[in-house]
Amino acid sequence: MTVLAVLWLPVLIVPLVTHVSSATADVLNLIDYLVWAVFAAEYLIKLYLAPRRWQFVRGHIVDLAVVAIPVLRPVRALRALRLLRLITFTRAGLTLSTALGRARKLLTHHGLHLVLLAVLAIVGVGAGLELAFEQHAQGGTIHNYGDALWWATVTVTTVGYGDKYPVTPGGRGVAVVLMLTGIGLVGVLSATVASYFVGQRADKDMTELNRRLDRIEAALAALAPPPPGD
Repeated sequence: MTVLAVLWLPVLIVPLVTHVSSATADVLNLIDYLVWAVFAAEYLIKLYLAPRRWQFVRGHIVDLAVVAIPVLRPVRALRALRLLRLITFTRAGLTLSTALGRARKLLTHHGLHLVLLAVLAIVGVGAGLELAFEQHAQGGTIHNYGDALWWATVTVTTVGYGDKYPVTPGGRGVAVVLMLTGIGLVGVLSATVASYFVGQRADKDMTELNRRLDRIEAALAALAPPPPGD
């Protein structure tokens, strides 16, 4: 749904910023209806699965508006479609905000942002060293800092594009350091992402376990005999 909300943005924005032909407008309206149907299905499924449906409705007012406003689509003179697009744009913004918040948590998980900053520093320094070794080398392909930075980036990401490559021993030594850094970066990224999602699942399971234990303790307390003298 996050991807769909992002892909929907051009459908919402294009008619507002430029004039479109009637055929294009019909296509955009059709896409608008289809995406609305997906949002409506999502909302109804969540409402059906929610244990407290009224609380779900109160906590998802924007989602309800996205589903409810299209009922007024026949009232074209009132620009209901414009209002729908404004609300759905808000929905997309909220979805993007949630995604950005999760991305921020992921980047700070186990100091991943510090690792990425260190890798960026290594790439920048490595590009400078590579340029110093390769700039005037015979048969060299790296002649300016832009070339060196491009080469360092594709090397540390283990892509190995191949259009730029070192020809001197010093340049190849820098390449080895960047390749090892890239291998380590891939491992750190994989481990951090896995740890983040596993940790989220573990937190949810622990919360549910605590709730069950509380219910069990309450039930046992209700069944326990009163103390003597009561």
